Amino acid sequence: MRNISMVTKLLLLGILHTEGLETMLFILFLSFYFFTLLGNLLILLIIVSSTRLHTPMYFFLGKLSVCDIFFPSVSSPKMLFYLSGNSQDISYAGCVSQLFYHFLGCAEGSLYTVMTYDRFVAICYPLRYTVIMSYRVCAILATGTSFFGCIQAIFLTTLTFQLPYCGPNEVDYYFCDIPVMLKLACAD
Repeated sequence: MRNISMVTKLLLLGILHTEGLETMLFILFLSFYFFTLLGNLLILLIIVSSTRLHTPMYFFLGKLSVCDIFFPSVSSPKMLFYLSGNSQDISYAGCVSQLFYHFLGCAEGSLYTVMTYDRFVAICYPLRYTVIMSYRVCAILATGTSFFGCIQAIFLTTLTFQLPYCGPNEVDYYFCDIPVMLKLACAD
């Protein structure tokens, strides 16, 4: 059975009880966003430019920096857009696309586990470290974190947006999130 959504646009209500503080919040969140991007880009630049840092630990750290660049980029631009006085509307498809952060979050969580395993091998098996954590193993582990994140994101997004949305279109948050969207659904 296929559910057809009757809601085509959603209204992001943002952070509650902040009327009149939009300019200050815009500057604050823009600076957080800018420094997050700048810091992670510097980490990537340093890892790529120094051949001494082409090791498994820094390979995973570079992948983590890429995730940390995209993670805030899913919701921050829209939040900054409406804090600057523009429309708080978001299309239904735009709301679905914001759930991409679930992919990034799961991939990042899996990456932390892989990074922990890397450090475990480095500490417990230092003489066999380069054999155990070869480039091939690192590539497989890094790909696995992305694959696992993709599977979870597809699963969660599909289940969430198969529900009918026919009632109020006000999202009580500054971006579309699964628990918030479930409150708007017309069915269980």
